[in-house]
Amino acid sequence: MPQSAKHPKILQDLANLKHITEARIGLQRAGSSLASKEILKFDLDHARARDAVHLPFQIEQLAEKIHALGESTVEICSAADDRLTYLQRPDLGRKLSLQSRELLQQQTEEADICIVVGDGLSSTAIQQNALPFLQLLLPMCRDRGWTLAPIHLANQARVALADEVGEHYHAKIAIILIGERPGLSAANSMGIYMTYEPRVGRSDAERNCISNIRPGGQSYQDAAELLARLMEGSLKMRLSGVQLKDDNQESPAIDIK
Repeated sequence: MPQSAKHPKILQDLANLKHITEARIGLQRAGSSLASKEILKFDLDHARARDAVHLPFQIEQLAEKIHALGESTVEICSAADDRLTYLQRPDLGRKLSLQSRELLQQQTEEADICIVVGDGLSSTAIQQNALPFLQLLLPMCRDRGWTLAPIHLANQARVALADEVGEHYHAKIAIILIGERPGLSAANSMGIYMTYEPRVGRSDAERNCISNIRPGGQSYQDAAELLARLMEGSLKMRLSGVQLKDDNQESPAIDIK
């Protein structure tokens, strides 16, 4: 008899936990191994994670939808020429290609806020989550009177790529929406990084991060409101990163009884 069968409370606690997490807990077993359905589900989630990393970023499709929101876009690429180079050389994903730098020189305006949307390690996350998030964030920026640079859609992008783009516009804040590294529980998680006075060479300690934005994770509404508060605090205190906190956000209590 399995040890857990001797303790019904353990089974009930695991069942309660499974309602509030997508983590692999309480997996069904068959003898000393996992049940076939658990193995098949693992294989499916592993395939989804691999696809999220390797599927091409459909920039044109996303650009059309952003234009419908009343915003212009600029398509750029990092110095990583292809996906294999991007995965093997993270440093190249942090800087613009020569062609993109030349393209950026044609943009002469300045702006308060520069938004970059990059594929990162999950193009799936961006294709699914970027637009509904922007639908909420953009009106918040306009209501506060912040000027926006064209939204830059970046292929083969790492987080720091937004520093170079934001520096070009002399932006007060640079934001990048980027696909997070997919896991076996979620392959479609989007992250957001915000940097005050972006410039090449900024460290990760000088950024604020909001992660796990997706259906089943942090909601678009909560993430947009949190980002707007962080942006307000950043402009007021003239900084971002570890010194900037969101004191208005409370962690909800979780009751698994």
